[in-house]
Amino acid sequence: MTHDVVVVGAGPAGLAFAAALAGSGLRIAVIERQPASVLADPPMDGREIALTHRSIRALQELGAWPLIDAEAIAPLREARVLNGGSPFALSFGSGDAERLGQLVPNHLIRRALFRVVADLPEVEVLAGRSVASIDGAIGNGAQGVSVSLKDGNRLEARLLVGADSRFSFVREQLGIGAEVNRLGRSMLVCRVTHEGEHQGIATEWFDHGQTMAMLPLNGRRSSAVLTLASAEIAQLAALDAEALGAELTRRYESRLGRMQAIGSPHVYPLATTYAHHFAARRAALIGDAAVGMHPVTAHGFNLGLASACSLGKLVAQAALQGDDIGGGMLLRRYEAAHRLATRPIYTATNLIVGLYTAEHPAARAARHAGLRAAARLPLVSRSVSRLLMQR
Repeated sequence: MTHDVVVVGAGPAGLAFAAALAGSGLRIAVIERQPASVLADPPMDGREIALTHRSIRALQELGAWPLIDAEAIAPLREARVLNGGSPFALSFGSGDAERLGQLVPNHLIRRALFRVVADLPEVEVLAGRSVASIDGAIGNGAQGVSVSLKDGNRLEARLLVGADSRFSFVREQLGIGAEVNRLGRSMLVCRVTHEGEHQGIATEWFDHGQTMAMLPLNGRRSSAVLTLASAEIAQLAALDAEALGAELTRRYESRLGRMQAIGSPHVYPLATTYAHHFAARRAALIGDAAVGMHPVTAHGFNLGLASACSLGKLVAQAALQGDDIGGGMLLRRYEAAHRLATRPIYTATNLIVGLYTAEHPAARAARHAGLRAAARLPLVSRSVSRLLMQR
């Protein structure tokens, strides 16, 4: 075997998994198409990650949290859900400082995790490399797996981990199917300054014909997240900063006063995925390769990080005990635990998105009634708050 573990994908999930194996004595290879310079200093991608308390603890344990600039971290004190033209808002969180979690730029989390992994002598990062094929199990009793790279090299390992996006090539090569829902809509994200104070409150507004979220950053700044049909988003992304700021101000009905776009917007086509299995012989899927969430509940990153840490702990423990790190029992334990953690949230999120983006009269009435009912049921509100916070 050339390595004990081969990880495909150096996004947050892949890097977190590699970091979770520190001290296990395992030899790890991380394969990533992007060059090393981009991994070491990722460009800003517009995404602000709403980290739960559980995710923050995980990043602390991995050694990544202290490497994130504290001035870039913004407290998320409360979340509000708005529906159409109604003035009613369903609120979660008490308004206390850092009640729901923290907002952190995605590229800073990636940079911190890479710095952790780059300092681990047992990890080899193969940047600027791509996988050509997964050649299947090798050895007597299928004791390993072989991975061929496009440059002609081949790696062998006892465990393969796919962390290569919701349209995972590894998943496809392993023959694992997935629920894939291309929504025909895109998300535009852009940092803005504004005249009003956001008070640390995140807002998700399901308006008629659009969904718009405002994520509070430090100072009078927010991340505006607008979801529309992909063609409409493309037109807005082509506007200059002044025109885009005016359009976002109009679409948000000047709730925070006049907005001014900061930098260029970023566009992401929306699709959700859920793998039929999270494990195969000598292989496992983590992050978006396992579950690609709709961003509306902000749990995609948190669940991906949880999958990396969950599998990492199982593998590290097996290595320290001298057990098989790619054994079927271990992988089945990981799959069962992650399915239990993700399936209810994935299903509920898709139902919410379906209801709150439908435009027929029955749906409009149902979603307004649903918000009112939730507000009258403290148990529901507290349960959702706990789900958002994941302490």
